[in-house]
Amino acid sequence: MKLGIVGLPNVGKSTLFNSLTKAGADSANYPFCTIDPNVGIVPVPDERIKLLGDFYHSKKVTPATVEFVDIAGLVKGASKGEGLGNQFLANIREVDAIVHVVRCFEDENVVHVDGSIDPGRDIETIDLELIFADIEVLDRRISKTAKTSRMDKTAAKELDMQKRLKAHLEDGRDAISFETDDEDERNWIKGYDLLTYKPVIYAANVGEDDLEDDGESNPYVQCVQKYADDHNSEVFVICAEIEAEISELDDDEKQEFLEDLGLKESGLDKLIRAGYRTLGLMSFLTAGEDETRAWTVKMNTKAPQAAGRIHTDFERGFIKAEVIDYQDLLDCGSYSSARDRGLVRMEGKDYIVRDGDVILFRFNV
Repeated sequence: MKLGIVGLPNVGKSTLFNSLTKAGADSANYPFCTIDPNVGIVPVPDERIKLLGDFYHSKKVTPATVEFVDIAGLVKGASKGEGLGNQFLANIREVDAIVHVVRCFEDENVVHVDGSIDPGRDIETIDLELIFADIEVLDRRISKTAKTSRMDKTAAKELDMQKRLKAHLEDGRDAISFETDDEDERNWIKGYDLLTYKPVIYAANVGEDDLEDDGESNPYVQCVQKYADDHNSEVFVICAEIEAEISELDDDEKQEFLEDLGLKESGLDKLIRAGYRTLGLMSFLTAGEDETRAWTVKMNTKAPQAAGRIHTDFERGFIKAEVIDYQDLLDCGSYSSARDRGLVRMEGKDYIVRDGDVILFRFNV
């Protein structure tokens, strides 16, 4: 899973990135402080692999990972080269989903590029820049497709769709809301790597005082929530400054710190869960003495394709999958006991992998 973190300058974007990745990206209080996209790889918190690793006394425990890309603060006119311009928009095209950090806190010591706190305006500023950048991409596509459309029926069909999609964008709507039942059209749009075709997760960055009720009494958060609801997007409330403090603690201290704040989970946990839901992802597990590992796949992935996440030979030569739920395995105390109780199942090519399955793939190449 690859997530791009975007937002206006000074909304807490790089502070959040630092705390999530401990990468030390500069987060000074002035616009355009992040000049190159910062990249950090973060392990996905998953108690299941820790328990299974202990169960098997595994030499190695490997979690799934999330890659975060921190993009320089965008401003009005970014698609036309304002601020640091659209050189960073290309980096967003490579991610699976966009995390849009929105400032929902007052602090006279942290300047706002537009002089006041207004989440609705800030969100629309970023969204419009992404739309403008997508229109430029479509203009180039239309110009190219038009050259062959007179002699090619497929090209003519694609050109018609491109023009309809451009009109949709010019109406201020994101590409992801463009409706079509035509499979060709859906595949073409996917191939354009449009920024507004990517799902967005909104991170409402609040002050510490707003964490206790998860921002419910914060009118700025309510504004972000309404916008997200209208656009079928996820929202989570976070305090980037608190996350920065949490990132410096070990696991035991972290849990104690969260409890003192009255919190059940960290912002990183919230973000990763939101990312998994938004992208329709889950994890299956492999376990043994050498290694216990989590593997991320799309929901409704069949067993051979899940095997292919480990190695292409596993998919190519797939025979069967031995499957057991991780909790059933732990409860039984041993693999042989679980098998004796009939909890280990032999599944074939049509089996749809479930979150938390512990799988041993059998293959032959």
